[in-house]
Amino acid sequence: MIDERDRKILELLQRHPDHQIALIAERVNLSVSACSRRIQKLEERGYIMGRFVVLDRDRVGVPTTVFALVKTAHHSDEWIEQFRRAVSDIPEIVEAHRLTGHYDYILKIVLPRVEHYDVVYRRLVKRLELFDVSASISMETLKDGLAVPVEYAS
Repeated sequence: MIDERDRKILELLQRHPDHQIALIAERVNLSVSACSRRIQKLEERGYIMGRFVVLDRDRVGVPTTVFALVKTAHHSDEWIEQFRRAVSDIPEIVEAHRLTGHYDYILKIVLPRVEHYDVVYRRLVKRLELFDVSASISMETLKDGLAVPVEYAS
């Protein structure tokens, strides 16, 4: 079980992973060593999976986002594993989700420009047989981020 102080630590680490432990400790009314121990326990118990640097996509040359909806006629464990490997090997595919409903998967793809989508598409279909792929270009990002709500953590 985690308590409200642990939740606050998780919230602070998500929003400001570069903060010094002393600053986090001050904000949750703990000593630095007590706060450090709590963070270590949260890591050991799997609440914290890693710490990331978020890059400015415009500055690194991949400002375009395309969402590809994928249908397949294959649903075997072997095919799913082959699909998992294929999307993992293509760095432009930054997220992949298995879905319920009309489509089987949705892929979030980041690109230097929309025309580059064809390059990624060809790499994917070269490795896998897909029934249908429908792509949509994101015109504007209204909300983006990796932070998740922590009030449900137990």
